[in-house]
Amino acid sequence: MELVYTIKRSNKRKKMSIIVERDRSVVVLAPESISEEKIRSVIESKRQWVYEKTRHAQKYALAHPPGKELVNGESALYLGRQYQIEIVQNSSEEVRFEQRFLIPERLSAERKKVLQIWYMEKAREKILPRTSKFANELGVKFSNIKIVDNRFRWGSCTTRDNLNFNWRLIKAPMYVIDYVIIHELTHLLEANHTPRFWNIIGAHSSKVEKAKQWLLENGQILEEEI
Repeated sequence: MELVYTIKRSNKRKKMSIIVERDRSVVVLAPESISEEKIRSVIESKRQWVYEKTRHAQKYALAHPPGKELVNGESALYLGRQYQIEIVQNSSEEVRFEQRFLIPERLSAERKKVLQIWYMEKAREKILPRTSKFANELGVKFSNIKIVDNRFRWGSCTTRDNLNFNWRLIKAPMYVIDYVIIHELTHLLEANHTPRFWNIIGAHSSKVEKAKQWLLENGQILEEEI
C-alpha cells in the first residue's frame, strides 16, 4: 500500500524528519536540497514505523463524543482536575474561577465560547512565562510564542524558532505542561528526537515518562470541545 505524505521544505533544515500528526497525517520535514527520490527512499525504509504510528490505538484516536451542554453541576477540566460549573445570576461579563467555574446566566447561551476564551487567557498567563523560564535554563532563545487553537498538536517549534502551544494544554496538570514546553524548547538545540534530545529533556524534567503516559491516557479528553 502506498504511503501518503506531505513534504514541507525549509532552507534552514539540515536533516530530514518524519512526523505523524494526531490526525494520522504523515508530514516530511526536509531540507530544500534533498530530492523527492531520496525522500521516497527514506519513507520506504521507515514504512513499518509509520504504519505502527498511524495505527496507535490511543494516541491517534479521534472518535470524539458529541459536545454536551454545560449545565449546573457538570464539570470542566483545569490543570488536571475537574471543577464544577455553576450558572450564576450576576452582572459580570466574564467567567470567574473560585474552585469552581462561575458563568453568568446572561452568558449561558454562549457558555462554551466564553469558557474557551477563559482557557486561552489562562494558557497565556501560565504557559508564556514558564516558557521564558525554561528557555533561560536551557540557554536557548526563541523568536516568538503563541497560544493557538490546534486540536492535533500540543506544541510545535518552527524552523524560524517560533513556538506554538495548544490552548487545550491548560486542562492538563502543570508537570505535563512543563514537559511539552521543555520538549519544544529542546528542538531549538536538537531538531530530531535523538538520544541527545531525550537526554536534554530528562535533565530538565523529572516527570517525562509520567507526563507522556498522562497524555497517552488523557489526550483525547483534552481534545474535546470543553
